[in-house]
Amino acid sequence: MKYQRGEVVLVNYPFASGAGSKVRPAVIVQCDRNNARLDHTIVAQITSRTRLAQSEPTQLLIQVASPAGQQAGLLVDSAISCENLYTVEQQSIRKRLGSLPDDVMQRVDDCLKSSLGLE
Repeated sequence: MKYQRGEVVLVNYPFASGAGSKVRPAVIVQCDRNNARLDHTIVAQITSRTRLAQSEPTQLLIQVASPAGQQAGLLVDSAISCENLYTVEQQSIRKRLGSLPDDVMQRVDDCLKSSLGLE
């Protein structure tokens, strides 16, 4: 199954130390052209630790009660952590939870630009 940019999925996300991993939500940030032609995709981690999302330009708060939170299929208020990217094989994605609307993905783009120094 091919996935699309903006979809929120469950993946087995590795710890930065390389010692272990955790199943967690992530948002697909790779462009659809590459999602269609490649077997892997790039995702940004979604975490329930939202404290830094208030002040970090690399993170975006998604409140579960908001329309975007409902559409994303998240269970708790969460932060999209654009400084924590991972390339995953599409076949290893466990489940699709939902998707983010275009206006929220534009804000994710801003966080990615900040994280990658593209501003």
